[in-house]
Amino acid sequence: MSGAVVARSGVARWFRRGPWEAVAMTLIGGGIIMLVQPWSIDLYSYSFVTILAGTVGFVIVSHFPE
Repeated sequence: MSGAVVARSGVARWFRRGPWEAVAMTLIGGGIIMLVQPWSIDLYSYSFVTILAGTVGFVIVSHFPE
């Protein structure tokens, strides 16, 4: 095996869709929980940024190979 093939498979292993989609969906879910909780104004104030980061991450990850 050449070095390019080994390096390519290593990169492909890191950029698979499944695990990164789970991370993005967890961010979105966490942001929604932060939005509806009644205890902390700090969590509420960062909820939009968290939801936005999860959504942008999901859009990017949806272009990764399976």
